[in-house]
This record gives sequence, C-alpha cells and structure tokens, in this order.
Amino acid sequence: MAKKGNRVQVILECTEHKESGKSGMSRYITTKNRKNHPERLEMRKYNPVLNKYTVHKEIK
Repeated sequence: MAKKGNRVQVILECTEHKESGKSGMSRYITTKNRKNHPERLEMRKYNPVLNKYTVHKEIK
C-alpha cells in the first residue's frame, strides 16, 4: 500500500542549459515536503553537459 502524506516527488531542470544551445538537458528527481515548502524548489546542482554547478528549478 502506498504511503499517504505531504512528501511528493519533484523534477528539477537546469535554467542555464536552454540558453547554452547544447543538446540534451539536465534534470534531477528529488522529494520535498509540500506542507513545509509550498513554493517551487530551487537548488544548485551539477550539470554534466556544462561541467559546472547551475541553478535547477522545479518544473510541473
């Protein structure tokens, strides 16, 4: 049986990758607590295509 609660899976996508013009995309999957963080999540994660740390924002 699945757990019921406030924790949901979210997808983080790189904000700088589209502007770079390189193919592919950098996405990460993580979880967040909806009750504590109702706003969209922003994290600095590693982008292997650009070889640097960039801001990744939550997408719908």
